[in-house]
Amino acid sequence: MLLLIDAGNTRIKWGIPRLTTASTNVVPEWQEIDSVTHAEITALAECWKQYPVTRVLISNVAGDGVKAQLSAILARTFPALQAYWLTSQAELAGLQNHYRHSQQLGCDRFASAIAAHYLYPQHNLIVATCGTATTIDAISANGVFTGGMILPGLKLMAESLARNTAQLPQVAESISVHQPFADNTDQAIVSGCIHAQTGAITFAYQAFAAEQKTAVTCLISGGAAPYLTPHLGFDCQHIPNLVLTGLYVVAQSNPN
Repeated sequence: MLLLIDAGNTRIKWGIPRLTTASTNVVPEWQEIDSVTHAEITALAECWKQYPVTRVLISNVAGDGVKAQLSAILARTFPALQAYWLTSQAELAGLQNHYRHSQQLGCDRFASAIAAHYLYPQHNLIVATCGTATTIDAISANGVFTGGMILPGLKLMAESLARNTAQLPQVAESISVHQPFADNTDQAIVSGCIHAQTGAITFAYQAFAAEQKTAVTCLISGGAAPYLTPHLGFDCQHIPNLVLTGLYVVAQSNPN
């Protein structure tokens, strides 16, 4: 049984896929999937101990402190297992990484790109992952990660504006925006932040299509994706849990 862990900047997501029912080039079915905040990390041991886990794969961008905590929890819960910590590399699971220094690509972006190419082989892809940060990455139809963009995530962008501008209120990223020109400050902030996000995704989508001289498929994931997708002027497939899916693909490409 596989335990897959995506330790992000805000939450730690984990999933156990149903290996017997998974099919090629589709999102795996999950026997269990959940997440906790960093403050709730100690609860993971109780969650995991009920499962007969035989392999653990982890993507961690949350830093050394979270890595140490996860390592300690896993050592107590599954003392016989050695976890596999994903690191970005030049090539893995059908994806070629053309980052200038391949190891410097965030392992979460690497995992998401692996998942995207697995789910949509022979497609030119823009992959927007919208969490604490928003990353927008380009993957060619022949499986080459060509590069991408990083910008503050929707919530971080709104909070930064509210925190650093006198007299502006703190706003939640969940406020809906029905028109671009808001008549109140809360929604004006949210409208600006949403359209900054969707503008970057749209620019990447159009630029990659022009570069490839062919159609591009856009995928979007992350907690802010539902707030952004309605404001994109083109179809963008919402795929939850891309990082966990990428870890699943890595596990399948190296079954030992």
